[in-house]
This record gives sequence, C-alpha cells and structure tokens, in this order.
Amino acid sequence: MSQVTYLTQAGLNKLKKELEHLINVERPAISKQIGEAIEKGDISENAEYDAAKDAQGMLEAKISQIQAKIANARILDESKIDTSQVQILNKVKIKNKKNNATMQYTLVPDSESNLKEGKISISTPIAKGLLGKKVGDVVEIKVPSGIIPFEIVEISI
Repeated sequence: MSQVTYLTQAGLNKLKKELEHLINVERPAISKQIGEAIEKGDISENAEYDAAKDAQGMLEAKISQIQAKIANARILDESKIDTSQVQILNKVKIKNKKNNATMQYTLVPDSESNLKEGKISISTPIAKGLLGKKVGDVVEIKVPSGIIPFEIVEISI
C-alpha cells in the first residue's frame, strides 16, 4: 500500500507537468541513445549502451514514483484553512526570542518545501513545534544548534 501524499493544487499540477516532461521528452531521448548505441555494433562491451540502459532504468523508476504520488495524492483545500492556530498551508511569522530576528514561513507538504521561497516542510522540527499553537504562544524548538524560543507573531494564509 502506498503512502498518501498531501499536495496543494499547484503542487499536483507541478508533478503532472514533470511527469509529462519525463514521458514525452526524456523517455524518447533515452530510447534514441539506446538505438544509436545498438547501431554501433557489439553491445556486450559498449559503455554507451550500458550507460543509456542505466539512465533508462533510473528514468522509469522516477516515472513510477511520480505516478504513485499522483495516484495517492490528496488535495488540500486552501479555502478551508483556519488561522486561529498553526496548521499546514498557514503563513506563520515567528520571532526568535534570543536575537529578536523575525522570520516568516509557509508550512507545506514535504514535496513542496523550498526554503528560498520561505516554504518549509511540515515535517521539519520548526514546523512540528509550531503546529497547533496560537498567536502569542512561545514555543521552544530543538534545532541542531540547541533549543530556541520562538514567539508566534502572526498566522495568515
């Protein structure tokens, strides 16, 4: 049984687009490489053929993985997101009580995390520590450098 993958509609669309690219662009390119390697003669000692077959195997595994994610996807309804307490898809502004630095993160499913965009995975220590908390709460979160107290300043969508 496969694991359920929670995604936003944008995340699902991105996965579908990636799958389409792998099937319609990457797969034919690798098939062409295999064909060209076969035309060169004896494939028993042909490094190009072996490399192309390895690449084909990795590509097919990636295609199956994405197909399984799509098949087991559950779309998160952004219109039903509550901002009274921290939950997935919330934008949370937090203040580090040690150095007074303020940060803002959006809590997203694992597959959509991107720190450059301020999107952190729901399974990170910071996100886990914030879940279920309300504005004004101070939470102590264990990170690799120790325990940091964060105050929740704002919760939005």
